[in-house]
Amino acid sequence: MTTTVREAKQALRERILTRRRELDATALASAAARLRDLVRGLPEVAGAPTVAAYVSVGREPGTGPLIEALSDDGIDVLLPVLLPGGDLDWARYAGPQHLVPAARGLLEPDGERLGPDAVTAAPVLLVPGLAVDRRGYRLGRGGGSYDRVLARLLASSPPAFAGVLLHDGEVLDMPVPHEPHDVPVDAAVTPGGVHRLR
Repeated sequence: MTTTVREAKQALRERILTRRRELDATALASAAARLRDLVRGLPEVAGAPTVAAYVSVGREPGTGPLIEALSDDGIDVLLPVLLPGGDLDWARYAGPQHLVPAARGLLEPDGERLGPDAVTAAPVLLVPGLAVDRRGYRLGRGGGSYDRVLARLLASSPPAFAGVLLHDGEVLDMPVPHEPHDVPVDAAVTPGGVHRLR
């Protein structure tokens, strides 16, 4: 029996999500602080006027400290707003009090919507994921939202720097199953360090 790419992706998703369920609050807080420091140290971020990021939920690598630090550094932080068709709109981060509950257990900014193409003004994009391989192919949750965003950025000039935030052990030496619409990222940041890809 042949395993399809989608079946292979789903099997890998389940393995990683099972491992993430074992992470406790102390480990998650420590990882979030380390990610904040590593991302702020990236040369692409240090010179960026705008960074597009996301609000982590559940046992995703924590982005709260990072978003706060970038904002405190004077960087304009764009955060996604999920649209009904799965695409992403964007709004500026205006503080934690302006993050509101949304569909799928997400937190979204309550400010002015800037449109799906607003992300193309950001020279840095930080995306969620479950794993990435050494060629930059990222495994997401399967909704395709960030593949659309990455495709927009690839078409922008110059293309933005795209990084995925992961836990240690989620940068894989084996290939991540991918399909033609999957767009590779440039780097992964884990608590253990920065991994340049491709």
